[in-house]
Amino acid sequence: MTTRKMRDPVNQPNIAFAEQRGAVSLGLLKSREWIEDPRRFLFSQARYKFVAKMLSGRRDVLEVGCGDAFNAPIVMQEVKRLTVTDFDPEFIADAQAHMPPEYPYRALTHNFLEGRMDGAFDAVFLMDVLEHIDASDERRFISNILAGSSADTVMIVGMPSLESQTFASAGSKAGHINCKTAPDLKALMQEFFSSVFMFSMNDEVVHTGYHKMSHYIIALCAQKRD
Repeated sequence: MTTRKMRDPVNQPNIAFAEQRGAVSLGLLKSREWIEDPRRFLFSQARYKFVAKMLSGRRDVLEVGCGDAFNAPIVMQEVKRLTVTDFDPEFIADAQAHMPPEYPYRALTHNFLEGRMDGAFDAVFLMDVLEHIDASDERRFISNILAGSSADTVMIVGMPSLESQTFASAGSKAGHINCKTAPDLKALMQEFFSSVFMFSMNDEVVHTGYHKMSHYIIALCAQKRD
């Protein structure tokens, strides 16, 4: 039994948790993000909370481009099963190493530019991924993702807006080769889904305001086309 005592008894479970379960460490991506830009860390959590709420109750969910998968537990609070993927094996190894036992997801290395993945997913999401895919490859990329999905699949796609790139850092601009306006993202996703609902985001706030003044855009897609 611990001899450490908090002054306010309501905080005592924090000591018990740390001693019994152990502290949580950040992954490759989030460790750097937390130190270099803590505010961006918060914005990322807010995006995943939106995904979690929109996909609440879904059975088999797929994330494309998970990075270190630190945000996976946010989504797993609302869905039954989660498979996270990334084309970089270093990220997947880190995601597996840091996976909380309380939130067991499946982590796989896969490049959707090279082909589909086995499985019948009823929800798919990719945040901060499509802007890294060349426009000439984007339809093949999305088609390969959806090839492993069920008829009632919904899809969420989030990316920095084209308008935001005026204010982006040099490092971001180097990787962001395919940012879009909200109308252009909607038009692309309408090729794959009959219903596409657009949201905007400034910092951690998701809204339906004027998209040209938004740093981030999100497409919520339903009714997959044959």
